Amino acid sequence: MRTILQVALDFVDLPRALAVAEESVRGGADWLEAGTPLIKSEGLEAVRALRSRWPDHVIVADLKTMDAGRFEMESAAKAGARVAGVLGAASDSTIRECIEVARNYGLEVMVDMIEVADIAGRARQVEEMGADYIGIHTAIDQQMRGQAPLELIKAVKEAVGIPVAVAGGINSETAAEAVRAGADIVVVGGAIIKSSAADEATRQIRRAIDTQVPVSTTLYKRIGAEKSEIRGALTTVSTANISDAMHRSGDIPGLRPVFKGIRMAGPAVTVRTYPGDWAKPVEAIDQAGEGDVLVIDAGGAGPAVWGELATHSALVQRLAGVVVHGAVRDTPEIRAAGFPVFSSLVMPAAGEPKGFGEIGVPVTLSRVKINPGDWLAGDDDGLVAIPKAKAAEVANRAMDVLERENRLRKEIQDGSTLSQVAYLQKWEKI
Repeated sequence: MRTILQVALDFVDLPRALAVAEESVRGGADWLEAGTPLIKSEGLEAVRALRSRWPDHVIVADLKTMDAGRFEMESAAKAGARVAGVLGAASDSTIRECIEVARNYGLEVMVDMIEVADIAGRARQVEEMGADYIGIHTAIDQQMRGQAPLELIKAVKEAVGIPVAVAGGINSETAAEAVRAGADIVVVGGAIIKSSAADEATRQIRRAIDTQVPVSTTLYKRIGAEKSEIRGALTTVSTANISDAMHRSGDIPGLRPVFKGIRMAGPAVTVRTYPGDWAKPVEAIDQAGEGDVLVIDAGGAGPAVWGELATHSALVQRLAGVVVHGAVRDTPEIRAAGFPVFSSLVMPAAGEPKGFGEIGVPVTLSRVKINPGDWLAGDDDGLVAIPKAKAAEVANRAMDVLERENRLRKEIQDGSTLSQVAYLQKWEKI
């Protein structure tokens, strides 16, 4: 059996889902999935619309049924679904009800193993109950923490004889890996539906599936906890993307780049000093590691604690940048060196090295607390602080924001408007 490419239409607006479905069918999609967000937003009308438009394609209803199996499966079947999903974490009675009613209506049941602890063991159990497919699925919120489903495929394939689907962050690189691992159905969401050209994205993934040769991509990837990966993601996105990913928070008001075109990201080495006392900031340069960002709290006042010579010293140490809640000087030289510096003040007068203050302690910049090791990202819009424990997750979510905006940007360029692509009237608070 040829490996099936299933496109997960995880939208909340039916017109956009239908438009992307049209593109993905043109690119070679086999199955069309009414994703859980789409069904929750638009109801089973989404399934009816897909069935009406593409009667020869398998329509999947991603119900994620947890209870009331008979009612939900019957409703999906009557709406035109060929396959519907129930959670493997549901009770045995619910899964059996789903399978029983499916037999009556010519429906097939996919059991989704999202958040099941023993996936191979549960897969064997539901196969014995009569399930048609097993779905290995890494949840979106888990993907944002760097988890992926690929390592589970082989174990599940060895446990069951029914087809196995894999979903969760699959792109044109990992689709080929999924097929080599034994996946019968490759479910792709974001790598297709967030693309500005979903037809071409589908073709690339279809090619990767058929040839089992990865097609390189810079988007739709999720990173782990390595500093280099976090830095790469945070310098790919904007601080606006990061703020959106943090629910419009994290920004540090009042600190601006000393020149335009800066892109900076790195973990913080914190310094607390008195206004004008540049001893601890300069000592901290020697303690910082490559790729770190010095975060200096000088009370938000002058004289300057940072200038040309400190900048050259930081360049030698390969620091990623400096943030000064206080004053800096020698901005023409800093600009010429191309070294990222953010500050709240610029003035010609420097202070003196008195040696007060501390290195490696929590600091507060414009009411934003920053601990050692927290990540700072900066660009022309300003600065965003990210807690150390959430750096990889926020970087992944910011990439997701960027990817989604790419699709909206293309829709606007094609003649729509922002209010239309955002469906503002539909989603206004009642």
